[in-house]
Amino acid sequence: MDKINNEKKQFVLVDTNESNDFNNNNFQNKFFNNKNGKVKKGLMSYVIVGLICSIVGGTASTAASLYYVPKSKFFQNTPLYESLKQQSTTSSNFISASPVSTKGSLTVSQIAKKVGPAVVGVSTTGIAQNDYGFAQKQEGMGSGIIINSEGYILTNFHVINGAQQVKIIFNDKKEVSAKIVNYDQDMDLAIVKITDSNVKMPAVAELGSSDALEVGDPVVAIGNPLGKELLGSVTTGIISAKNREIQESSTSTTKQTFLQTDAAINAGNSGGALVNSQGQVIGINTAKVGGSGVEGLGFAIPMDSIKPKIDNLLKPILKIGISIRDVTSDLAKQNNVPEGVLVAQVQEFSPAEKAGLQSGDIITKFDGKSVKSANSLDEIKSKHKSGDEIKLEVFRNGSNKTLKLKLSE
Repeated sequence: MDKINNEKKQFVLVDTNESNDFNNNNFQNKFFNNKNGKVKKGLMSYVIVGLICSIVGGTASTAASLYYVPKSKFFQNTPLYESLKQQSTTSSNFISASPVSTKGSLTVSQIAKKVGPAVVGVSTTGIAQNDYGFAQKQEGMGSGIIINSEGYILTNFHVINGAQQVKIIFNDKKEVSAKIVNYDQDMDLAIVKITDSNVKMPAVAELGSSDALEVGDPVVAIGNPLGKELLGSVTTGIISAKNREIQESSTSTTKQTFLQTDAAINAGNSGGALVNSQGQVIGINTAKVGGSGVEGLGFAIPMDSIKPKIDNLLKPILKIGISIRDVTSDLAKQNNVPEGVLVAQVQEFSPAEKAGLQSGDIITKFDGKSVKSANSLDEIKSKHKSGDEIKLEVFRNGSNKTLKLKLSE
């Protein structure tokens, strides 16, 4: 019983912060019954009151430490406060200096849902000359971007170059006919329009600003790599560089400035969308660098260089109805023919056919002005309107001929 009493004494002493004199008779008489060693009733009241006071006091001191003390002038004059303030400022500056803005950012799946329906397949059929000079049917497949609800689609010139028939393939694989409206060969841009006015556009792309991009910003490429089987493919990457000057020998004789990205771009992606994290089209995927040991080198035409061209591209180009290729000075010397524009093929019922142009003719003058490339021909033609009659000089079978051609849309 003494052992039990002593254990109870120790417990009480620790909790109440009383004297550590375990054998003190006055202490024992005050808190215990001498007969059975039980705690007197008054003891528990003291214990409970003590516990409550401890809890209340601890809470008050914690609140003071966390709220009142940091706001006090005394604390703000201490070295600790200055140290914490400096750390907070450094952290805040680091966050605000981040080049990637997350305001309004979408997930990749959200971007795909928003922009994907506005990216279409552009299927073309035309006639081209093979290496032996014979005409043969040629089919192509690229991508395009719906830019308004009237069915106008932005794509690359090299996607529709030489096309006699154009079809648009929506992301649900529905196909509709389209026609070439206009193009800019140097910029490698073209506009085609869906011919059926009753076709409802599944979506219209929102055009963003390429100038606002920073190197390292995330981007998404949407297009049709390798044809219809992979329609609407989505790849991701970053802006690897801006203002890359490269020359596309297949479509242009001048250097052009591109966005560089490591998002996967392949044949068939040409004319497709490069999209920022807000779901805005900021470039048209145009080219890639391929070869052994090469990976992640894709290029897109910046949207801010495209926007000034769109209004003119929406105006129908005056048609001649021919597929052409340049006869450069080297080709002219090799084949003993004049420089100019070779007529590779003439479309049926076109102004060219009505004027008497034939496959194999070389156009040397257009409206009295010397012509040495498709670009110079287009430049002269752009100064005329539908219905104008133009004189052509062509080289045919070793002699020159003069023809009259009436321009039309």
